[in-house]
Amino acid sequence: FWRDTYQSKSPIPFIISAQIIVFVLVHLFDLLYEVKLIQFPLYDNVVRLLSLPLSSADFIKQPWSILSYPLIHTGLFQIVFDCLWMYWMGTLFLNFLNNRQFLFLLASAVILGGFAYLALGQIAFLQQNLQTSLTTPSVVLAALVAAVISLVPHMEVRLMLIGTLKLKTVGLVFLGLECIFLALVNKPAAIVVILMAAWAYYYISRLKQGRDFSLWLKPKVKPKLKVVHSNPQQTHSRHSKTDLPNQQEIDDILDKISIGGYENLTSQEKETLFKASKQE
Repeated sequence: FWRDTYQSKSPIPFIISAQIIVFVLVHLFDLLYEVKLIQFPLYDNVVRLLSLPLSSADFIKQPWSILSYPLIHTGLFQIVFDCLWMYWMGTLFLNFLNNRQFLFLLASAVILGGFAYLALGQIAFLQQNLQTSLTTPSVVLAALVAAVISLVPHMEVRLMLIGTLKLKTVGLVFLGLECIFLALVNKPAAIVVILMAAWAYYYISRLKQGRDFSLWLKPKVKPKLKVVHSNPQQTHSRHSKTDLPNQQEIDDILDKISIGGYENLTSQEKETLFKASKQE
C-alpha cells in the first residue's frame, strides 16, 4: 500500500491525506467537547481560524486562512465525495499533463479564489452577512473539473445506472450543482467557483497554444562549471627539449642516491629528478 500510494510520483494521495487528517483532528475536538472532556468549544474556534472570512478586517487577523480554507470539511459525505472527485479528476489530469502543471493549477485556484472571495466581500449587495466564511474545497475542485473537461471535452465515461456520457456533460452538471448549493448559503463562494472554472479553462486554452504558466514554478538551473582536462602530450610539448634533463644527468643523480641517499641531493638535483619523472 505504501509503495503503490505514497511512493508514487502523484501528489494526489498526499493532498487527500492532508484533508482527511485535518477532518479527523477537527472533529476529534468536537467529540471531546460533546463528551465534556473539554469545556472550551475548540471545534468551532479551529474551524473559524482555518476558514477564509469574507470580511477583510477579519482576514488581517488570520492571513493563513488564504491557504487553509480548502482543507476544511464540515460533513462526512462532503469529504467522501470531494476526495473521490479529487482522485478521479486528478488522475485524469495527470494522464495527460505533469505534476508541475497539476500543482500550479491547484495552487493558483486556491490563492486567486481566496483573494477573489475577499474582493467580493467589498461589494455592497454581497455584504448581507460578513460573518460568512469560505470552508470548502469546491473552489479547487471547480478549477480541476473545468481543466479536465477543457483538456479532453469529447472523452466518454460510463456511469452506473446512467450509461455512457461525455465527460464534458458530467463536469458541467457537477459545476452547476456546486454553484446552486453554494448560492443558497454563500453567494460570493458561488461566484468564486465560476471564476475559478473560467480561470482553469483559460489556463488550458493557453496551454494548448503553447503557453505554459506553470513554468513559473520551474527552478532555473544554473549552468555547471565545465572541467576541461588538458592533454598531457600538449602540455609536454610546450616545454622545450633544453628544459628536460638528459640521460647522463639522471644517471649521475641516481649514482649519488645509491651512495649517500636521497637526502644528500641538492635542490637543483631534486628538481632535475622530478622533471625526469614527469618526462617518463
